[in-house]
Amino acid sequence: MSQSKNNITVIFLFVLLMLSTSILTTVSASDSTSSVREYWIAAEKVEWDYAPSGLNKIKPSEGLGPWGVTTKYIKYRYIQYTNGSYTTKVPQPAWMGLLGPQLRAIEGDTLLVHFKNMADKPLSMHPHGVRYKPSSDGADFEFTNEPGAKVAPGDSFTYKWKADKGSAPAKNDSSSIVWAYHSHVNAVEEIYDGLIGTIVVTKKGKERSTDDPRPKDVDVEFTTLYMVFDEEDGKEGGLMHAMNGYIFGNLEGYVVNKGDKVRWYLIGMGSEIDLHTSHWHGQTVVDQGRRTDVVELLPTSMKTVNMKANNPGTWLYHCHVTDHITAGMIARWTVLRDKHD
Repeated sequence: MSQSKNNITVIFLFVLLMLSTSILTTVSASDSTSSVREYWIAAEKVEWDYAPSGLNKIKPSEGLGPWGVTTKYIKYRYIQYTNGSYTTKVPQPAWMGLLGPQLRAIEGDTLLVHFKNMADKPLSMHPHGVRYKPSSDGADFEFTNEPGAKVAPGDSFTYKWKADKGSAPAKNDSSSIVWAYHSHVNAVEEIYDGLIGTIVVTKKGKERSTDDPRPKDVDVEFTTLYMVFDEEDGKEGGLMHAMNGYIFGNLEGYVVNKGDKVRWYLIGMGSEIDLHTSHWHGQTVVDQGRRTDVVELLPTSMKTVNMKANNPGTWLYHCHVTDHITAGMIARWTVLRDKHD
């Protein structure tokens, strides 16, 4: 009987050892496929035109109203470069407008964001959603005295952000979700300046490849920032009701093919007047299992919705708050016809 018990004990310990080894191997394999993704981002002072065509491209006969008296303002932007020489810019699609570069990660990845302040005042990069230490928060300099919280003109800092499980899509999310980042030395002023961009995190196993973190179940991805930029201390003509920094149909480039699976990343920023309702004509979207054609956005909302493009045509796309429509928070998007239409 004693020998039998010993045998059972040995078998039990062997099984336990094998299970432990299997778990360790799985964790190790998971870690080994995680990547460090590097980005080189500069902050730069620019002139921005909210209506570069000079036209109300939705209703030309109505003009730009008080918002057309001045459409050009001095702004600040995040610009992506190919490497640390900061000589070659990474091009962005036209529809991104004023938005800073879209940073991407697969669940488990680490983002190394090399930030260079090429502007004329202290700035930073503060992320939402990802995990980081206080040194990479990019905010609260008066308390922490961390150099990344207040990067002086001409200086650089490297932020280290982790796209961990808490950053990645949860059970009811899509295969990728969006987070925002922005400057946080004087956050209110700097967001109005235009210093805002996005981070997209793809669920582990849902990426196209290790080198391509885009979600494999999507054909096209778009991002829209809804915000009223206050350029003139509350004066109506300086309240630019913009989508990605454009007004009255001057935002272009939202074009897909019939049959495309389209993912829309929606960001709302601003103050109490920034209560937005994103609305597509001609199609519906799915928002966490809910079918709708209007998605509600509060200030600093970050939402991800999905669409199957199946209705060819050029359609309106706008905030459905009546005041915001009047003030130019409106654009168009297009589903291209195929040979059968």
